[in-house]
Amino acid sequence: MTLTVLAIDDSRTIRELLREALVRAGFNVHVAIDGIDGLEKLEAANPDAVITDINMPRLDGFGFIQAVREQPDHSALPIIVLTTESAAELKARARDAGATAWIVKPFDEAKLVSALRRVTAA
Repeated sequence: MTLTVLAIDDSRTIRELLREALVRAGFNVHVAIDGIDGLEKLEAANPDAVITDINMPRLDGFGFIQAVREQPDHSALPIIVLTTESAAELKARARDAGATAWIVKPFDEAKLVSALRRVTAA
């Protein structure tokens, strides 16, 4: 079974790096440019996991996570935060919002794929 991932980042470069890395690893990948776009694409993509940045225009990663967690259909959807931020208070805020994992950019392709496989295996 091919797993589907929704990757949300306002950086075109990061979106393309994520798409390439995940397609190479056998994932079906959808991308979104910010949290609003991510919410709009969530139903159609029906992802097994989401990767989201924190700092984005219109709706940041925290807002996206909270909005997803409020939807009964997606309350248990694994959400991995992928960001340049590493502050403990931001990690705690993401965890409190409902994030499943936190990875700091630049990301290691193998670690990201491993984290995705771990959170989608449950």
